[in-house]
Amino acid sequence: MRRDPGDGVLLTDASGLVEHFFRHEYGRLVAILTRKVGIQHVDLVEDAVQTALMTALTSWVAKGLPDDPRSWLYRVAHNQLIGTLRNTAGRLRILEAAGNALRVAPNDPVSPRFDGEVRDDLLRMLFVCCNEAIPRDSRLVLALKMLCGFSTTEIALRLFLSEANVLKRLGRAREHLREIPSDFNSLPLDALQSRLASVQVVLYLLFNEGYLSAQSDTTIRREMCDEAIRLATLLTEHPVGTTPETFALLALMHFHGARLNARLDGIGGLLLLEEQDRSLCYQDQVRLGAECLKKAATGESFTRFHAEAGIAAEHVFAPSFAETRWKEIADLYSMLDRIAPSPLNALNRAVAVSEWQGPEAGVAILNGIERPSWLLGYYLWDAVLGELHRRAGHNEEARRYIEQALASAPTDAERELLRRRLASINH
Repeated sequence: MRRDPGDGVLLTDASGLVEHFFRHEYGRLVAILTRKVGIQHVDLVEDAVQTALMTALTSWVAKGLPDDPRSWLYRVAHNQLIGTLRNTAGRLRILEAAGNALRVAPNDPVSPRFDGEVRDDLLRMLFVCCNEAIPRDSRLVLALKMLCGFSTTEIALRLFLSEANVLKRLGRAREHLREIPSDFNSLPLDALQSRLASVQVVLYLLFNEGYLSAQSDTTIRREMCDEAIRLATLLTEHPVGTTPETFALLALMHFHGARLNARLDGIGGLLLLEEQDRSLCYQDQVRLGAECLKKAATGESFTRFHAEAGIAAEHVFAPSFAETRWKEIADLYSMLDRIAPSPLNALNRAVAVSEWQGPEAGVAILNGIERPSWLLGYYLWDAVLGELHRRAGHNEEARRYIEQALASAPTDAERELLRRRLASINH
């Protein structure tokens, strides 16, 4: 068993370590090397990083783990990139222009240098990917794939797209990226300001994937939550990112992050909110969330992140499930729906109203909504409807909706949770 010094994750074998590094370090390596050779060669950088990870899988299993896996991966990716550039005469000038930047001394640190307009290479790269010349949805797909390590399936689930559509948008985004001249190390202030909202959305989606993963065998990916919090914290420390909206986003992350440990049982299964042991919440993160929420309250703006942070605060500060202020939560969901209209906000409001006024009231809200085509077959909608009907004693409807949700739920833990609900109806 090995503990990675970067984030404290326990790793039991070489293949598990490679998977961990693919998720945790892939984007960072892409960002560091892209800074050195230019954004127009990002395809070569990605190939080099993927080659390094595949080499690690073979080498580490056969020879054992290196003393410093992170540096090992960096050097292999770096050498692969140099070799590829040298194989094409026309790219030789890239090496010449990069000069000392591409030379790696034996004791060179792997961590990115804190220089330029944005303090962290990965965060800087997010701003580059969020160029307004790239269509918004393509920006999100590009950043989630290239820098956050999301699979095509995960992106499709998060953005309610087909996998084929994700691939098309990714291809278009890469074409735009190659055509856009960009100074990676020093983006102008107006570019940072205009791209801030897109960067915030990417960090929000990165945290959400960690909080409730789309991977079938992993419900919570704590390293993704931690990375989203790290980047959002860096964003609040930059003059462009020090906004009430960014602090609200960070507050939301801290409040949800505080509850990660309480959301799982002893064998990795999901626990419902009423089943969670609130004494397991991380109080330091609750405190950090409260501090960020206080900073978010400055100014006159009230954004979707403010509303969601307020909802998360209601849950984390409630002494117990029974003492939760469901009316306030329902009101916040109504405010959220006015700011960022979405049937998903109505879905969550229906849950809050059902706790406040009874399950029949929640069912009435959802029955009054015509689901758009992109939400048809969405497992959480069926799961919520099934649960509300179950609580209302409508067993036939409950069984039908929960079975539909069970058929499309993406993770083992969620399927097991739905089976428990289904069993409670059958008995």
